[in-house]
Amino acid sequence: MTTAILFALGSLFLTALNDFVFKLFADKMRSIGGFVAVVGCFWLVAQLFFPCTTVNLRATLTWGVLAGFMSVAANILLIEAMGLQSAGLCSTIYRMNMVFVVLGACLLLNEHISPLHWCGIVLALLAIVMFLPRSTAVGFSRLGFGLAVLAAVLRAIMGLAYRYGFEHGADKNTVVMINCLMWIVVGILYSIFRERSLKWLKDANIYKYGAVSGLLVCIIIWCMACSLKLGDASRVLPIAQMSFLLTFVMGVIWLKEKCDWRKIVAMVSGVGAVVLLSI
Repeated sequence: MTTAILFALGSLFLTALNDFVFKLFADKMRSIGGFVAVVGCFWLVAQLFFPCTTVNLRATLTWGVLAGFMSVAANILLIEAMGLQSAGLCSTIYRMNMVFVVLGACLLLNEHISPLHWCGIVLALLAIVMFLPRSTAVGFSRLGFGLAVLAAVLRAIMGLAYRYGFEHGADKNTVVMINCLMWIVVGILYSIFRERSLKWLKDANIYKYGAVSGLLVCIIIWCMACSLKLGDASRVLPIAQMSFLLTFVMGVIWLKEKCDWRKIVAMVSGVGAVVLLSI
């Protein structure tokens, strides 16, 4: 197993933990912009422990700003979509960004995908489809659906921007540092112009959750950046996207969530996908 795959698996496990923490605190969150900004602040503090260099300043700034904006915009759009459409459907659509990643890696990065890896990608998509809520037709919102699709596209662009930037001399740690700053700036602007409120500054729950999530996001993005610097985007990004399987397992164990045959099929397919993509 390559080092790139190990970093991708690290991103997978930590993302699952972050998603689980989010489940515990989501009902206490009041401001999307405030939450994003606070996560960015704690992420920035943690990122200071990673040394930054600027060998290619132009590439680092260009791809760092692009990847950072796509990252924060994708997360904000996803949360907004969940307010208009079912959270389960939005999450499922968001995970479909791996389709755009694979297509982009083939067309833009000239990456070769073997038949074995295509099988892994198909299994990954099957796992996602098995998690698709059955009642998606109830209360269907075209706007919510469209925002979720757009969020998935932006998330894919973020991953491809990382990979392309690293291939052209962008510094990994500096790019991640720029991402932190983008989360802080965009989060504050969003709370001012979209939510028209700064009440989150006095919300203790946002700071509590932001501290935990910010530290996790720091390591998650760092692992993802390392995997992209060392491996193909078409392999490492789909693996990192399978975190929802581990989140589900933790939900069953600690939150007593229901487990049916569809989710068992999803688990088996997901494990198979990770194995095939790791070969």
